Amino acid sequence: MEQTTQLVETITKGIQEKKGQRIVIADLKGIEGAIAHYFVICQGNSPSQVEAITESIGDMAREQLGEKPARVVGLENAVWVAMDYGDVLVHVFVPDMRTYYDLEHLWEDAELKEIPDLD
Repeated sequence: MEQTTQLVETITKGIQEKKGQRIVIADLKGIEGAIAHYFVICQGNSPSQVEAITESIGDMAREQLGEKPARVVGLENAVWVAMDYGDVLVHVFVPDMRTYYDLEHLWEDAELKEIPDLD
């Protein structure tokens, strides 16, 4: 589990590196049938920022932990990009798509941790 925690922290740093906003970590470990242990959810203000955040996450996870996502989908439009790290799923949205899908509240039993935006 320590490696998963390190991965979540590294993903968070990758988001912050590109000024990603409203980072929420949903802890799904205690939820039966959940597809991952954590969802990391954030947003960028435009498709180009979403793409930059996605690239930053991938670079940091690979360089610092030797981790690569099994799959990355959504880069062609870059309004919602999902990165699959097995136990950790990362979702990078533009604001209106994030509001529409509201993944933070998909599992009402999930413990949510909000990370303050960097100035």
